[in-house]
Formats: sequence, structure tokens, C-alpha cells
Amino acid sequence: MACLSLAPLSSLQVSRHQIPHHSLIPNTSIQNNPLLIYHSCFPSSATASTIESHLKTMGVVVPQWRYTMYSTTHFHSTTHEVLCISSGRARLCFGGEENPGRVEPVVEKGDVIVVPAGVGHRLVDDFGGGFEMVGSYPKGKQWDMCYGKKGEESKVKGIADLGWFEKDPVYGDQGPAL
Repeated sequence: MACLSLAPLSSLQVSRHQIPHHSLIPNTSIQNNPLLIYHSCFPSSATASTIESHLKTMGVVVPQWRYTMYSTTHFHSTTHEVLCISSGRARLCFGGEENPGRVEPVVEKGDVIVVPAGVGHRLVDDFGGGFEMVGSYPKGKQWDMCYGKKGEESKVKGIADLGWFEKDPVYGDQGPAL
């Protein structure tokens, strides 16, 4: 298989967002790790399979699914998440739709999103249909589903104990996640 040429780190555009807690969604308030968006990280020729192969080679996260994003705000309390856009273009909402501090980026094929545990996220618009991501999680981590509802408080407390990435999930020893 041909080597995947990523955007060079020197020219990679990265958006970093701190999102305040809102209602029962902690967002980035517990660990203060930002939501990261690597713009046009993967080349337009990259397929879901080549993205998965690259991630496996890096050895930081394990690709677990290919799917769109749920249209209901949810977050994970047991793990951080790496989303690589493998096709399409969409508007997403991070932080909860009622949160004045929310972020609603338009992402497209080739972008990568590093979603810290606790950050609420949902699909707002799938432009043209066919929006798909490769969803990955750090080795040994299992994701859960939380919705910012009463009764999830004990799960949310566990976010404080989660480690951050020791290597960047896409770039390895260097990269925006570090």
C-alpha cells in the first residue's frame, strides 16, 4: 500500500476550542484539553480504509467504526475520541446546542477532530448526504454514551482521571494533540 502523505505539520491549520460546561455537559471544563480540528490533514485521495491503516500504523488509537455522527447531543466519559472525516461535508455542534459557548464548525473529507472526553457533540447538517467518519479511540478504551442527563454525574467525575495522548494519534511523536 502506498504511504499516505499527510499535510505537513509546518502548514497544517489547526483550530483549538475550549468549550465551557453547560447544564450537565462538562465539555472541556474538567481537563482543559481543547477540542482540536486538523483542517485538510488527510489528502482528498484518502479512503476510509487508508485512514484506518494509517491510524493502526501510528498505534495510538484503534479505528472502531465508520458512520455519520448522531443527531442527538452526546458525549463520552470513558475515553477521548478521534474522528477522521472519510467522505462528505457537514456542520457539527460541539458543546450542546443551548450553550452560548458552543462551536459549530463545517468539516469535510480530510479533516480530523480530536474530541476530549466530556465534550458534547452532534450532527447539525449533512450537506449533500454521504457524510462519514472513521471513529477511533485510544488503545484499551471502550466508549460509553452520556447525554447530559441527571444520574450521569458519577460517570462525569471519572473524566478527571483519564490520561491524554502520549503521542499525536495522526502525526505520532509531534503533532497538535501534544
